Amino acid sequence: MTCHSCQVQTVKAGKFGKMRIQRYLCKQCGKRFSEPQNKPLGDVRLPMEKVRLILHCLVEGNSVRGTARLCGVEKRTVLNLLKAAGEHCERLLERRLRGAPVKDLQLDEVWTFVFKKEQNKWLSEAGNQRIGDAYTFIALERESKLIVAWHLGKRTAKSTEAFIAKLRTATAETCFQITTDGFTPYPPAIENTFGSDVDYAQLVKIYGQPEEGRERYSPAEVINAVPTPVLGSPDRERICTSHVERQNGTLRQWCKRLTRLTYAFSKKWENLQAALALHFAYYNCCRIQGRLRVTPAMEAGITDHVWNLNELLAA
Repeated sequence: MTCHSCQVQTVKAGKFGKMRIQRYLCKQCGKRFSEPQNKPLGDVRLPMEKVRLILHCLVEGNSVRGTARLCGVEKRTVLNLLKAAGEHCERLLERRLRGAPVKDLQLDEVWTFVFKKEQNKWLSEAGNQRIGDAYTFIALERESKLIVAWHLGKRTAKSTEAFIAKLRTATAETCFQITTDGFTPYPPAIENTFGSDVDYAQLVKIYGQPEEGRERYSPAEVINAVPTPVLGSPDRERICTSHVERQNGTLRQWCKRLTRLTYAFSKKWENLQAALALHFAYYNCCRIQGRLRVTPAMEAGITDHVWNLNELLAA
């Protein structure tokens, strides 16, 4: 190791701490230095065993307060660690998911809320876009079950365009099929971004009563589902959104913030963003898919083995 001040080689000067970190001594200026440590989550002072335990509790569907009680740490410690890990996982997915091979994509949105529901916002909070309804846009590859792209935003045309732009970056330059529900901003966003490079269809569901007139937790009965080709020549037999809708159930099961009718909803937009990034990274690279017997990333050829939390944090 080289001295930071004198730029000369140092000598070993013992070890310290529970982790037995190597110390070095510069014989020219007398300064001592510690061996550089790998800190994927920044200035986190907890032992890595404790960090892995906290993150493992979070990805297995525990709440922040429940994780704090199980791991013997403060709630603020869990939130800080969640935010650091989420930012790391978001950067990881952006680097890894570029030009991913896909054949059949299904797109959908998952509703939740931040701090309070949209109808409960005060007049002073009406313009605050980080309070109220929040929608997670998800693109799932039907065969590999890979989450190719995701985006957290409002259910608006602007958020849809941002989501489709992420999808364009994540997918390879080959023709594939896309299926969405009847959400109206999808067709113009997909046509403007992909043009004629994709075969696109919508599965328009007809409900027994209007969606706006029903309660949020009581889905109306689906009377019919009409497959509607929009661009190209989509295979009518593969116009389906069942797989991504099943993924919505997985998301609500393993990400506590999206579990319905609990106190575990997100109080800050940034914490929800971090929790989603951690969940999708763990789902793609670490969790074995039941039918495939491998992780989605392995099935898609992005990785060659099942990752653990150590590899996810160090990648």
